[in-house]
Amino acid sequence: MIIDLARRAHDHNWEMDPITRSLLDTDFYKLLMLQFIWKNFPHTRATFTLINRTPSVRLGEIVSLPQLREQLEATLKLRFRKSELVWLAGNSFFGRRGIFEPAFLDWLEHGFQLSDYELSIKEGQIQLRFDGLWSGTSMWEIYALAQIGELKTRAALKHLSELELDIVYARAKTRLWEKMERLRGVPDLSISDFGTRRRHSFLWHEYVVNAMRVTLGPSFSGTSNAYLAYKHDLEAIGTNGHELPMAMAALARDENELRNAQYRLLELWQQSYQGELLILLPDTFGTTQFLRNAPDWVANWTGQRIDSKDAYIAGDEYIAWLQKHGRDPRQKRLIASDALDVEQILSLHAYFAGSIRNGATPDDFRSAADFHDPARWVPERRVRFSAGWGTLLTNDFRNCNPQGNDGFNPVGLVCKLTQVEGRPAVKLSDNYSKAMGDPEEAERYRRIFGVAGVADAPVLT
Repeated sequence: MIIDLARRAHDHNWEMDPITRSLLDTDFYKLLMLQFIWKNFPHTRATFTLINRTPSVRLGEIVSLPQLREQLEATLKLRFRKSELVWLAGNSFFGRRGIFEPAFLDWLEHGFQLSDYELSIKEGQIQLRFDGLWSGTSMWEIYALAQIGELKTRAALKHLSELELDIVYARAKTRLWEKMERLRGVPDLSISDFGTRRRHSFLWHEYVVNAMRVTLGPSFSGTSNAYLAYKHDLEAIGTNGHELPMAMAALARDENELRNAQYRLLELWQQSYQGELLILLPDTFGTTQFLRNAPDWVANWTGQRIDSKDAYIAGDEYIAWLQKHGRDPRQKRLIASDALDVEQILSLHAYFAGSIRNGATPDDFRSAADFHDPARWVPERRVRFSAGWGTLLTNDFRNCNPQGNDGFNPVGLVCKLTQVEGRPAVKLSDNYSKAMGDPEEAERYRRIFGVAGVADAPVLT
């Protein structure tokens, strides 16, 4: 059923909607990581903290604190439904059934509980913190980000007339269609929705995912949102995130354990998932040092996700590393997921789908409109490239507001692991602008891991 988004906003019907409708309304990798935590760290305590990387946007003056508290309280009362647990138990994920253990699913039904939270406003910004068992704090990340993002959207919608609301959604739909038109029919293209955490709203997210499925067909490979995958019979996409190596590093007893924490995590993950779901996320403390020091067996993993490095550089680095270790890059998966939009998706796909010749460089592909010119590259796959499309898929309302303000622009909001058993957690990233953690502890990490390959680039969100 097609929902009239403008009419719903005008009538303020969405004010009655819980933003988080299901505990499945999260990134699928959160569920995979939750099982990993349940299995390996059931008694570990962890803290997650909200961080606004766009401090010029004073969210505490936009989002109603009572409304946010109401949404958080509603989420605390949610439980996994029987039908959802049946889906997790019986569905095939990544071509395999039984990824979720019966004991884990039983715990989800009878033992899982979100932690409590601390909520306040300080200097115009929302202060939100989750502290408790790691299994109870980790899942808050996506729920909290989606709720604050949608409350920001609802606050902006209130200022528009019915006609203006029609214009907003007409412009957003036109933009979405123009993007899909450019992608439709591109050979061997693979795109997934990664847009839950910074979406415009749940209803818009659902609209976008259905539009992508209908328009792109097999080029749309699925969604990271477990609830939408469950509801619409889509492939659920995702493996693991930065919080795992961050936690392992925070728990390290000395510098040697700290250096090896990122590889010890991979060993534990392999054991937990019997050699499945082997996608590397190497940028937590810098991709270059990760690959340089990685044991040979790491090259057996099936792919790599790029989250904070220039995707052309990171992809070439990964391909060269695989070749050095005697692996065929054409059999591996390369997933780009950082601030993508249609132009970057097309150019990255072209760059990694061909063997570069005639002096073509990544810069040619970043900006050239003729990157499909066969004189520049041979159409022979270098690596199996796919795109995880996030914010600019599910929340591109830039310049859609007829009143001309930027109230719908996405904000760089994150909710990150900040402590494990009282110890500070750190993420260095491949981008100085994305580094997080206590400044002194971050400097200690840089002395240990180095800064090779780290750049300073703007952060879209």
